[in-house]
Amino acid sequence: MKQLLLTFLLAATGFGLFAQKLDKAKDLLKNNKLADAKTEIDNYLNIDKNQAAGEPWFYKGKIYLAISNDANLKTTVPDARNTAFESFKKYMELESKEKDAAKRNLLMTLEGNQPLIDIYTNYSKEAASYYNAGNFNDALEGFKHCLVVYDYMAEKNIIPNKFDTTTTLYAGIAAEKAKKRDDAAIYYGKIADAKAKGEGFVEIYKWLADYYRQKGDVATSQKYTGLGRELYPQDTFWTGFDIETAREKGTKEELFAKYEQAIKESPDNHLYYFNYGVELYQAAYDTSLAKRPANSEELIQRATEKLKRCIEMKPDYANSYMVLGQIYYNKGVDLNNQIKAIRPAAGAKLTAEQAQKKEDLRKEVMTNFDAAIPNFDKVDQLLSAQGKLKMEDKEILKNALDLLITIYEEKTSQVEQKKNQAEAKKNVAEAKTLDAELKKIQEKSQAYTVKFNDVDRKH
Repeated sequence: MKQLLLTFLLAATGFGLFAQKLDKAKDLLKNNKLADAKTEIDNYLNIDKNQAAGEPWFYKGKIYLAISNDANLKTTVPDARNTAFESFKKYMELESKEKDAAKRNLLMTLEGNQPLIDIYTNYSKEAASYYNAGNFNDALEGFKHCLVVYDYMAEKNIIPNKFDTTTTLYAGIAAEKAKKRDDAAIYYGKIADAKAKGEGFVEIYKWLADYYRQKGDVATSQKYTGLGRELYPQDTFWTGFDIETAREKGTKEELFAKYEQAIKESPDNHLYYFNYGVELYQAAYDTSLAKRPANSEELIQRATEKLKRCIEMKPDYANSYMVLGQIYYNKGVDLNNQIKAIRPAAGAKLTAEQAQKKEDLRKEVMTNFDAAIPNFDKVDQLLSAQGKLKMEDKEILKNALDLLITIYEEKTSQVEQKKNQAEAKKNVAEAKTLDAELKKIQEKSQAYTVKFNDVDRKH
């Protein structure tokens, strides 16, 4: 019996020692003897049965948080702040088992949850310091920790707002600057999914749309253009981006549908008509007849209509005249090729039918060339008057002049052929006029070529 009593007394004495050690750790913390307090609390929690109560975990969190804020000690315990956070989480977990709800988290509540708020604030300040110093990798890690703490506090209803927009934004920016685009997409995606709006936030939706398009994830890309359009409906980016996506990833029909939608949304934008016309023509025309689609003629007709509409809306837009002129010119070239393909049988002359067919086709060639001329002339008129031109405009003007030369050479050749026929007298005057016009354009082209090359050399 005496032996049993002695065992009980020893156990009771031991319990007193453990309690005494926790009080000692608390006193050391109070007196700012943090290294000793750390040793005491670590030793205390190394005993299994001491880990079941919430209070020691709370004070472990307090001690490690204090160490993380001490300039001298924090280098000896590099992960002190995170250890403090995990200790507070353990405290909250154990306290949640308290049957009396009024007694739960009492120590944290008495401090107004300040220990957790301090961890969040300190992570935020440290991350901002790294960011301002250009150390974006460490800044990103800091913002990540910051968000983990914030989400935990939101989960526990310690803070009213459930989403930390500012920190999430800076995490995304830091990740992007650190060239970690996949991480940036995660944080920007959180902002967009929350439909956050603010000054400059429209760029986040654009960034995400482009990021996922480059990844080949068209569905997610369209998700963010949809959100962007919903929040910023006046921004013209969304329509243009959808058109570009359809051009890269979709079918021609999908692309044309996007242009139709764009024109419906912005009927006064001449560029949609111009670009649509170019897209239609590129889909319709190939120098090889075999490569043209079955509905080539119909597409070319639609392209012509769109370009003419662009000219009506923007009469001083040289590009539209250039493309429209090229459509007529290329049609003339196609007809010329048909003429060349009409040949007599071996050792024979052209039949009357073949000769008539050639003559009819020549007239069609001239009809199309005559339709091209005023468009190329308009390009010359608009661009020559501007003096200094962009490189793109230089190329357009040079091509317009070169095509005019080709057309007039062909027209002159046609008249020369007629001079040997019965209508010679009738065509002499026309030949002289064409020759004069040809020489004038050749001189202009030659002068412009010299000027063009001189400018290029200077650059």
